[in-house]
Amino acid sequence: MNFELKPMGLVGVANEKCDVLIVLVPQAFKAGKDDLSVLVGQALKSGDLEAKPGKTLTLYRPLQSNAVRVVLAFVGDGAALQVRKAILAAVGLVKTNTMKKLLVSFATPAREDAVRAAVAAIADSTYVYTKTKSKPEGRTLHKAFVATLNASEVQASFDRAVAIVAGVELAKEWANRPANYATPTLLGQAARELAQFPRISCDVLGPKEVAKLGMGSFMAVAQGSDQPLQFVVLRYDGALKAKPPTVLVGKGITFDSGGISIKAAPEMDEMKFDMSGAASVLGVFRALAQLKPAINVVGLIPSCENLINGRAVKPGDVVTSMSGQTIEVLNTDAEGRLVLCDALTYAERFKPAAVVDIATLTGACVIALGGVRSGLFAPQDALAQALMKAGDASQDLCWRMPMDEDYAEGLKTSFADVANVAGRAGGSITAAKFLQRFAEKFPWAHLDIAGTAWKSGAAKGATGRPVGLLVEYLMAQASSK
Repeated sequence: MNFELKPMGLVGVANEKCDVLIVLVPQAFKAGKDDLSVLVGQALKSGDLEAKPGKTLTLYRPLQSNAVRVVLAFVGDGAALQVRKAILAAVGLVKTNTMKKLLVSFATPAREDAVRAAVAAIADSTYVYTKTKSKPEGRTLHKAFVATLNASEVQASFDRAVAIVAGVELAKEWANRPANYATPTLLGQAARELAQFPRISCDVLGPKEVAKLGMGSFMAVAQGSDQPLQFVVLRYDGALKAKPPTVLVGKGITFDSGGISIKAAPEMDEMKFDMSGAASVLGVFRALAQLKPAINVVGLIPSCENLINGRAVKPGDVVTSMSGQTIEVLNTDAEGRLVLCDALTYAERFKPAAVVDIATLTGACVIALGGVRSGLFAPQDALAQALMKAGDASQDLCWRMPMDEDYAEGLKTSFADVANVAGRAGGSITAAKFLQRFAEKFPWAHLDIAGTAWKSGAAKGATGRPVGLLVEYLMAQASSK
C-alpha cells in the first residue's frame, strides 16, 4: 500500500475523487464558507455528529464531496489516541472490497503525533493476512492519502510513520505465519532478504558455528527439535565504524510447546507467536532501510523450536552458557531466557552503546500489564527513560518494572550458578533478573512483550509491536549524535 501526504484543507479535499473520505473533526473546528465545511458544521450543530471522541457520521455520495462515501469522525482535542480511535471506527464502517483509494483529511492543521497515528491506524485497520489461504483476498486498498493544510510542517513525521508501517507489517507477516511456514531456517532467509537494502548486511550461523561459540544454553533448547537452530546477525551501518552500535536481541522461538514441561493444549497454537521479538527486529531493520538514519544497529536473533524428542533437555539438567555460567533448567518452558542469555553474551563483542532484548517472555507480564503496555526492565535510568519516551511518542506504550536485587533470591540453586526460574511470584521480574546476569558489561534493557505482541479471540493476530517504539528510540539516538 502506498501513502501520500497532501497539502490541502477541506476545500481541496472536496474535489478529490476517492472511494472513501474520512474527515477528522476536532473540537476546535470552526466552519468556513465552503460546502464541505458547512456540512461538517451543520452535522455538529444538529447533533448528528456527536461531539465525543470516536463518534462518526457516515454519508453516501453527498453533494459536498466527490467521494463515494464520506465519514465525519470527531477527534476531541486532536491528539494521537483520539485520531487512532476515530480512524479505526470509521474504516470499520466502510470497509468493503471496493475501497481502493482512501483519503483521510484533518479538518484543521494536524499535530505531528496525530499524523503518525493516522498512518498507523490506516495500516492497522486494512491489514490482511493471506500467506496460507488457498484463495487469498488481500488488502484492496492500494493508495492512502493524508491531507492537512500544514503538510510541510509534518512531512518528516509522516515519512517516519510510513517507514514504521513497513516494519510493522513485516513483523506481523512473520509472526502470523504458522510454525511450519516460519521455521528457524525460513526466518533466517527472511533476514537475508533484508540485506538487499543498502547499508544492511546479514550472517546466519548454523548449529556448527553456534557450537563452536559455546552457546550451550541456546543449543539445549534446540536439541528437542529436528529443525536446525539459526543464529541471525543483522547489521545496519549508517554511521562511522568507530561509533558503537545499538544491539537489538529478538527471541526467535518459532514454536514453543513448553518442552518436557509441556503447555496445556488450549490455545497452544498461539505459541507460533513466540518469535514475535525476532519478528520485531526484522521489522525495525525494514524501517531503518527506508529511513536511513546516521546510526549503527546490530540485530541478533537466536531462533529454534522448543519441542519434545528423545534428546530434549529435561527438568533438572544443567547446561553451560556461552558466558561460562551454568544453569539448572528447572522448567523447560522457561526457554526464552535460555536462548537470550547466550545472545546477550554474544552482543559483548560489538562493544555496544546499549542492548535491548525483546521477548514474549512471561505470562506473568500479561497478568501484570495486560495487552496495553509492554513490560520494561532496565537498571539504567537514562536508557529506561529514553525507551519510555519513545513508547509515548509512537503510542507503542511500555511501563518500567522494578528490578530490586531481592527478586533474584529465588534463582539460587545448589546445583548450578543459577536456576532458570524462581517461584510464581514476580515471574516477569525474576525472568529479567536472570537475564541481567548476562548483561553486566553494557547498558541493557529488556522488553517483555508477551501481552502486547498479539491479540487473541476473534481479533487473533500479531500486532507488530514494539517496532514503533524501537524505531522511535533509534531515531532519537541518531539525532542526538
